[in-house]
Parts: sequence; structure tokens; C-alpha cells
Amino acid sequence: MSHQVLARKWRPKRFDQLVGQEHVVRALSNALASGRLHHAYLFTGTRGVGKTTLARILAKCLNCIPGVTPEPCGECAACREIDSGRFVDLIEIDAASNTGIDNMREVIDNAQYAPTAGRYKVYIIDEVHMLSKNAFNAMLKTLEEPPGHVIFILATTDPQKVPVTVLSRCLQFNLKQMPPGHVAGHLKNVLEAENVPFEAGAINLLARAAAGSMRDALSLTDQAIAYGSGQIKEDDTRAMLGVIDQAYLMPVLEAMADGDGPRLMNEAAELAARGFSFDAALQDLAGLLHQVALALSIPEAVAEDAPERERLFELAARLDPERVQVLYQIATLGRRDLEWAPDEYAGFSMTLLRMLAFAPSDSAPQARATPPTARPESRPEPRPAPPRPAAPPPPWDQAANETLPSPVGGRGVGGEGRGDGGEWRSLAESLPGATRQLAMQCERLEHSGNTLRLRLPENQKTLLDNFGDKLQVALAEKLGVGLKVEFELAAAISQSPAAARAREQATRQAEAEAAIHGDPFVQTLVRECDATVANIRATG
Repeated sequence: MSHQVLARKWRPKRFDQLVGQEHVVRALSNALASGRLHHAYLFTGTRGVGKTTLARILAKCLNCIPGVTPEPCGECAACREIDSGRFVDLIEIDAASNTGIDNMREVIDNAQYAPTAGRYKVYIIDEVHMLSKNAFNAMLKTLEEPPGHVIFILATTDPQKVPVTVLSRCLQFNLKQMPPGHVAGHLKNVLEAENVPFEAGAINLLARAAAGSMRDALSLTDQAIAYGSGQIKEDDTRAMLGVIDQAYLMPVLEAMADGDGPRLMNEAAELAARGFSFDAALQDLAGLLHQVALALSIPEAVAEDAPERERLFELAARLDPERVQVLYQIATLGRRDLEWAPDEYAGFSMTLLRMLAFAPSDSAPQARATPPTARPESRPEPRPAPPRPAAPPPPWDQAANETLPSPVGGRGVGGEGRGDGGEWRSLAESLPGATRQLAMQCERLEHSGNTLRLRLPENQKTLLDNFGDKLQVALAEKLGVGLKVEFELAAAISQSPAAARAREQATRQAEAEAAIHGDPFVQTLVRECDATVANIRATG
């Protein structure tokens, strides 16, 4: 076989060829240059980040014929044999298949003999955490005081399973997962050297799919070359990986920004129809929200070549920073909860509905009322809604330190004892973003002097933890800089603005259902056409 896979062909042979592990390379290079060698090293990190590769380069540094050096020549017999896997004094052991004490005793016995061809006898034990307890115990003495000609290099993806007695005898280095930018840059260099045509968007997809592993990135690149008949195109790569592009996820967030529930569910249904992974969808949605947050807070941090850059900034202009933070948190938590959902689609759509529930109260109801799949000619003419009286302006804007009535008999405040009406509700509805969501859940107990006491349900404590300070600042801007807000939790409350709105919505829903069921035309359809009435939804 003349063809060699990219992961093997482009395996680094010197420290300066390693990508993304500069912190480890610097420490080892300085130690080799000064002769401060340790008898045991432990390299930790996820798969494909270069643990075994780094161990082999270190073995070359130790056994290069001209002398111990951080820059092996690569030309001497020792360097060439290590590169080809034929160096007799480099012993690689797979602990996953050699777990027992007998295997370790054989290593210990052979370690006593001097090197045959090199300066040091180097033992590389891969996946060392797989060794049995007895095997670890057998190697402890040798690991602590090995012969002067022996160097142990241990590698593991799970250092938590390595006994502390072993960890304490090793010089430990943690190899980092490589960021997509580093991976993409290396893939471009490889493909240019291999004369393989590629599209930049495809390389970015491969870099993200590799999840920090350079070996996985090169393996996926080999697969993409085969899939694309010798070239790497973005559309082919996306089809191969089953990736959801941000251009498709944009409508999800746009529907969210509009408060358009039916359109949001249509997007979720289309995802299901196309067979995408909902775990990947939530992961990419969180990534898109991260880009939106950057566009809102630090626009210059958004890369010039970011996908859908203009559309990203248009979306950012329609969302406030606090809501983006809430949506991001819901997306990440929704991904975690997928395994507990009845099925993935239910978990994904429930996450979207949770995002919709945290929409500002002034989201356009007209957009939510009509599914986007309905054709204009098939829609009945909507009946004009009766005008709603405008809410009175919050009187608290006028006087920061006035004393308002205290609660009577455990009820809310106000002339009628209703904490959900009047000044507090108007003030709560005037606040921005997530502070409005928190204020709407609170029941006002007392406003005396510079102190405002609020009570909210215990199940909203997370909202309080995240946005309590912001609500304090927002209320101080309305009522006076010296305002102090005190919160207390209760098992349940019924006089918050949110509870009042829920009761009003329930009333409107009941009235809408009564109106529809009592309509003579609807009754005729039910009676003569065996029709049924479903999905009556009051808006406003």
C-alpha cells in the first residue's frame, strides 16, 4: 500500500511541529537543554491531542546520537528507527491489553538491563489508568527509583483513575484540546501541501467536528477527500458530517425574537424531518447565541469571515444582552436534559418553548396568532380586537422615597390590598429584559422610606440568583439611587403581576372558547359537517 493516511503521514516528528501544546513543549525543551531530566513523566489529555506523539519525540530527544537535545537531528540511526517504530530501546506498552501484574513484572525485570543501542531505555505506557491495582503496586518502587538508564513516560485520558501514589512520582503535563482555529489552520497547511482543493467553510466544519483532537481532524479530512472525490467542498462536508449550518438555525432565533411560536415549532419539525441530531442542534444553537452575545457586547470580536455575519448583527439588534444570556443558559441546560426527555424531539421542542416563555411581555401577539404555513387566501378575515386602555404611567417615577401602604392581613399592598395591580405592576412591566421577568414574579410587600420588600416563589430562586442584582439597579434608577431591595422566598404566592396576567389570560381564553363554541356558523359546521373545534388560543 503506497497511500499513507494523513494522521500518520503528518504526525509531528519534532517539537516545533506540534500544534497547540506550546506550554508543554516549552517546559520539556528547557529541561532537555539544561539537562534537568526526570525519571517519570505523565502526559494527560483527551484522545488525539498528541500524548503518544509527544512521548516519541521525547524519546528521540533523549537518544539522538549527537547528544541529549530539544532538537533531535532526525537523521541519525536512533532518530530514524524511532520514527519507523523499530528502535529496540523504545518499548511501547498498551495498558488496555496488558493490565495484569505479570505484564508489569516483565517490564520491571527487563528495566534492570542496560540499553542495547541507545542512551536511555524509554518505556511508554499508554492508557496507564487501565492497569490493575496489583500492577500499579508492583511498579511503584521501580517508578520511584528506576535505574539511571530508564525513563518512564505514562499517558492517559483519565488521570482521575491513576492512584495518587503513582501521580506523586511523576512529572505531570496536561495537554490541551486544540481550539478550532488552530485545527483549521493546520488542516489548511496539510491540504495545500497535499495539493487537495478545499473550501474554507468545509475546513471550519471539520475543525469543529474534531472537538479538539488533531488526529480526529486529519481522519475526518481523509474521509472528506474520499467523499468529495479528491476535493473538499462545504456542502459535501456538511452532508458527510450531518451538521446543521448556522444559516438554517438563524430562522429558529428569528422566530424566537418575534415571539412566533407556530413558526418556531415548524422549524423544529423541519429539523426532525431532515433527521438531524437534536443534541447537535442545541450545541450549535448555543454556539450561535454566543456569537450573538459577542455581536451585542464586543462587535469587533466577531470574526470577519464568520458565517452569516450580517444576519448575525441584524439578529443581535433585535435582542437585548440579558435575554441572550437566558437563551444561552436554556440551550445548554436543555442539551443536558435531553437524555431525560420522553424522546429527543420532545426535549428539543420543550427547550424552545422554555425559551419562548422567557420572551418579553411585549412580543408581537399578531405574529404568534397565525401559523406561517397558512396561505393568505385561506385565512378568514380577523375580527378587530376591542381597544385596550393604555396602562397608567408608573407613579413611582415621580417620588423616589414616598411611603406606600403596608400589607394588611398578609395581603399585597395598595388601596385595595392587591399587590398585582396599580403601581407595582406598571413598574414591573416597564423594566427591560430579564429584570422584567424577575419583577413580574415578585409580590410587593412594603415600600417604606428607602427600603422595598419583595416576595417571590421558591421555585424562582434561580432567576433571583442570576438577576437579583440587576433588578436592584433597575429599580434604583426608577425609585432613587439609595433604594435597598430586600427579597424573601415563599412556597407560593398569588398576588404577583405574573399571576395576575395568568388569570387575565385564563379569562380571555375562556371568553374566546365560549365565543367560538357559541358562534352559529361554528355550530353549523360541527352539526352538519362533523367538524371539531381545536386549538383555540386567545391573544393579547
